[in-house]
Amino acid sequence: MILVDTLRLGRTNISASKSGFGALPIQRIGFGEAAALLQKAYDGGINFFDTARAYTDSEEKIGRALSGVRSHIFIASKSQAKDKASLFRDVETSLRLLKTDVIDIYQLHNPAALPDYDDPDGLYQGLVEARTKGYIRFIGLSNHRLHLAMQAAKDRRFDTIQFPLSSLSSEEDLKLVDLCRENDIGLIAMKAMSGGLITNAAGTFAFLRQFDNVLPIWGIQRERELLEFLELEKNPPVLDDALRAAIDKDRRELSGSFCRGCGYCQPCPAKIPIETAARVSFFMARAPKERFLTDEFKEQMERIKNCIHCNHCKNRCPYGLDTPNLLQYMLGEYNKFYAAHTS
Repeated sequence: MILVDTLRLGRTNISASKSGFGALPIQRIGFGEAAALLQKAYDGGINFFDTARAYTDSEEKIGRALSGVRSHIFIASKSQAKDKASLFRDVETSLRLLKTDVIDIYQLHNPAALPDYDDPDGLYQGLVEARTKGYIRFIGLSNHRLHLAMQAAKDRRFDTIQFPLSSLSSEEDLKLVDLCRENDIGLIAMKAMSGGLITNAAGTFAFLRQFDNVLPIWGIQRERELLEFLELEKNPPVLDDALRAAIDKDRRELSGSFCRGCGYCQPCPAKIPIETAARVSFFMARAPKERFLTDEFKEQMERIKNCIHCNHCKNRCPYGLDTPNLLQYMLGEYNKFYAAHTS
């Protein structure tokens, strides 16, 4: 394992590599490919791996690939449980799949409201009990709602908070950075590439690196993505005028409310690829046009016409987007793009 720069993750005192590995994407690849990727990340100096019970086989892949170096890494996982009994079942499953006796950080996974801290049968006290029993070391919260993350930081009940932060983050979002620093809470930055909308990794890398208490977890699925971040770790870019100009350009192009690709809207009963379709106008402006002109891609976009208006996506969006209307708008934009390039 290569030694890289580390940061102190708040009062956990975890000495984490300044780049973490976000393991949501590895559920999309096979066990062998995932094992090679995870091992390469470890060999490259990454020692912090974030996963979740909801990420299908991600925990199992980490357990198989990294159990041999368990004492040299830190693992964070999450539960979407609604009650204490379900939480304990999730903790036990996570321990088994991760092939470990203890999980460094266990997080409530994007709850719609903060738990009642004093309810003996509630989720928070369930985490406290799991910590007392030695199943977990620290208690965390993962959330996409700024007001809940801010309140949790003020309450100081969680050891870590995970929240979307990137070079697109607003001044309001960045207030969480200072609040977590003041309260010695570890701050984990997810969606640092804004679900793939940010294409300049160096810019968002340098932007987040200016905060000494923020640990980005880069969602990694491919070796070339991992190598890019390892190279940035070796030669950290400076947030100079050129990178600031690139960030400003991204902010102009991606301003307003937009889909971050978090996936909470899925599965769609009409099989609409919401994460792609809801952002297609951004992708079309920032990627080679050929991929959007295939019969397969057009068929996927046409599925928007099959929307049954169940509002599952709208009700589950942590950003409050009117997803069905957004999809209809994106279909219109796509059809104009398609016609302009195929006529």
